[in-house]
Amino acid sequence: MDDSDKRARVARQTNPFLTMKQAAFHLGLSLRSFQRLQAAGTGPRGRRHGRSWRFHIDDIEAWSRGGATGGDHD
Repeated sequence: MDDSDKRARVARQTNPFLTMKQAAFHLGLSLRSFQRLQAAGTGPRGRRHGRSWRFHIDDIEAWSRGGATGGDHD
């Protein structure tokens, strides 16, 4: 099990909704890169909670898997 799998498991057990900053970290992206993906409409699905955006860990993982190429990434 790699580090991202561990982080995803912990996130599901505690709070499955991540902030934009947490989601970027989980994916190994800079916050600015993640914001650009969201602005372009090409990032993971997000949900508005109050005045801030939250990203469910399952949506982040599904988006990440969707972009995998080559080799066995399951």
